[in-house]
Amino acid sequence: MTDVALLAGVSHQTVSRVLNAHPHVSPKTRLRVLDAMERLDYRPNSAARTLATGRSRTLGLLISSGPSFASTSALRGVQAAVGTTGYGAIVMNLPTTSTEPLREGMKHLLRQGVDGVIVVAPPLGSMRAVLDTAGRLPLVAVEAERQEGLSVVGADQVAVGRLATEHLLAAGHACVWHITGRKESYEAAGRQLGWQQALSAVGIAAPPPLTGDGTSRSGYQAGHALVSTPGATAVFAGNDRIALGLLRALAEYGRRVPEDVSIVGADDVPESAYFSPPLSTVRQDFDEVGRQSVACVLAQLGVGPPAADLFAVQPELVGRLSVYRRRASC
Repeated sequence: MTDVALLAGVSHQTVSRVLNAHPHVSPKTRLRVLDAMERLDYRPNSAARTLATGRSRTLGLLISSGPSFASTSALRGVQAAVGTTGYGAIVMNLPTTSTEPLREGMKHLLRQGVDGVIVVAPPLGSMRAVLDTAGRLPLVAVEAERQEGLSVVGADQVAVGRLATEHLLAAGHACVWHITGRKESYEAAGRQLGWQQALSAVGIAAPPPLTGDGTSRSGYQAGHALVSTPGATAVFAGNDRIALGLLRALAEYGRRVPEDVSIVGADDVPESAYFSPPLSTVRQDFDEVGRQSVACVLAQLGVGPPAADLFAVQPELVGRLSVYRRRASC
């Protein structure tokens, strides 16, 4: 520890504060100490520290959702935030969307002696089982529905749907269709609600949504149904991958984007700027989601400043070339 303090230019007490995630250390100093630890390959004796403090200084990260750019990006944001705190992380990625494996994953993390758990993108309706299993362990959910006793952090998914729909309405379209994401996804449910709210706010009855599952294939299949729908000139795709499949289907039918059909996606995947045409979409700040979720669990551990039980990160519209001004009727 003395060598770390000398290299970082701080006292050994400051190094100790960083190791214990003390809140009264500036981010600049914390990063300097962590960099010195990395350069010296310094590894604190975790077993001795656990015996002395009753804490392992490890957080469990549990993700249980189908493949999704938003959920995996949120997980990366959480991991990046954990890396700045001096805590370690145990990551469990469960390739399932059912509740029981999530409960078993929680039990495994409890056996590992983690100090707290962050659950990323759990399936709708699954967090009650996780809460019951966690007991008094500090717990935060990322991209999950609100319920009593649970701290929730995430992008405002209702705002994602609302922003996308309002952008299409502002371009002069009289109605907006929607291709949904996975039925068990909180993210997809919020976006669909935002779409409905934006239409209702201007007195437009929402047409029946086209069922998707978050994949390009489902966007392609929905596109085949959409081309036979009179007056369908604007579509909010549940995510950018859905939009990619929709673009392919419309091209096969000779429908031009944006001249015949305008499209807005969601997530701003890196490839979306290179779709043909470049896709208008809604971007989410996953790094901020990660920072706020880690701050929330540290607050529960008593090693950080107080944090809100509900924190919604606001998204932003990214306008590109897939939206065209025109008028149509439902």
